[in-house]
Amino acid sequence: MTAEQRRPNAIVWFRRDLRLLDHPPLAAAVDYVRRSNGSVMAVFVLDDKLLGPSGSNRTYFLFEAIRSLRNAGVPVQLLHGNPVDELTRLAVEFDADVFATADCGPYGRSRDADVTVRAQRENITLSFVDTPYLVAPGTVRKSDGTPYKVFTPFSRAWLRHAQSQRPVKTDLTGVRWVPATHATEFPLVNKSARSLPVPTEAGAHAAADFFLENRINAYDVSRDDPGLDATSRLGAYLKFGLLHPRQLLERVEAAVANGSEGARIFRTELAWREFYADVLWHRPETARLNYTDGMDIETDRGSNADERFAAWCEGNTGYPFIDAGMRQLASEGWMHNRVRMATASFLVKDLHLDWQRGAAWFMRHLVDGDLASNQHGWQWTAGTGTDAAPYFRIFNPVSQGKRFDPDGVYVKRWVPELGGLAKKFIHEPWLETKPRQLSLGGSTSLSTGGDRIYPSPIVDHGTERDEAMVRYRRTRETKPSVDGSKHHD
Repeated sequence: MTAEQRRPNAIVWFRRDLRLLDHPPLAAAVDYVRRSNGSVMAVFVLDDKLLGPSGSNRTYFLFEAIRSLRNAGVPVQLLHGNPVDELTRLAVEFDADVFATADCGPYGRSRDADVTVRAQRENITLSFVDTPYLVAPGTVRKSDGTPYKVFTPFSRAWLRHAQSQRPVKTDLTGVRWVPATHATEFPLVNKSARSLPVPTEAGAHAAADFFLENRINAYDVSRDDPGLDATSRLGAYLKFGLLHPRQLLERVEAAVANGSEGARIFRTELAWREFYADVLWHRPETARLNYTDGMDIETDRGSNADERFAAWCEGNTGYPFIDAGMRQLASEGWMHNRVRMATASFLVKDLHLDWQRGAAWFMRHLVDGDLASNQHGWQWTAGTGTDAAPYFRIFNPVSQGKRFDPDGVYVKRWVPELGGLAKKFIHEPWLETKPRQLSLGGSTSLSTGGDRIYPSPIVDHGTERDEAMVRYRRTRETKPSVDGSKHHD
């Protein structure tokens, strides 16, 4: 189709970009219709292949974010079905070309390729104008053209690209929006968490403003303390694009220039997010399979393994720091990152269960669950991913609590049945001799008052640490260290 024959209208296909500010596809669509004197239709397609594994917390947040766009004056058409069929049918009916943010995940890339082929058959132009990242995955490469496999050199190269990015102004003045006449109803979703972030663009900017104005300068020293609410809590907003990292980096860079070490560390966290997206871009199979060949470690199966997994999920392992994290996940659809690493290590290296099993549980409950960050964060901890210390890093669930929650503030918040314990026992309640001991199913459990009984440890960490080392060494005797970096998503 020539420029003279182009379709007069534009569809903006919203996906992981549920905002109006700094929205390049929306800006491009508006510019397009101003030149053609056409109208803009906003569309979101409910895709069962994505909704199925999403989990109630993310689905609830997604639906509320779409509603917030409608409340902001954008009449989003909510379609339900195969995007290949639904989007092209609507584009033909509306006589429109389509503008969207590119999806960088394995399924999204495949789906977008299929939509592109169908659109071409219908003489529809489908333009992917942006990505959810500062630097599009696949862009940052070594001098020989191959992708980076190690974070530190990737982050240096990435930063050179990222620093050139600037937010895009989106002027919606006078836009003729098409009413939501094609919209279906939102399916009923009951979130499992008691509280979730405010699912609006204004809520995203309020959270970003609060963090950048009040917490970022101390981020380097406070981010590892789960008892403090000292992290950004921006994951869900970045996941669904109510906030783009471009909008953060511009302000973070200013703080770095003023000498803020906290800002520099936070910038590194943005780089980790983009590194994992880049890894998944080049190795899409690692969403399910080990990144590192030859690291298929022996894991446990059977009823005993299932019982231990259930105890982990429920926050009843007998290790307070681990249980606090799992209960926070259930209550908030979120978990502090230091505790994410500790709970993941406990599942893989103390309980000897597959990292994929834990990763799936996290993705089921996390409101900020991002496939690339979640799967590769788990692989980092499990020792199967892009890391220098695959098997000999084993988090001690007691010392992690003592180090990062020394006063037990975090544990007491989420494991209230331990609230009466003295500080010296909070991370090792089995050492307390005063509370009465009850025998439950052959194991000793601890009651510190109230109705809830706190279990004794389901495994001995020292014993299971040694067993994990045996299993890892059996799989691979040695693995060279190529990068000493540590990270916190």
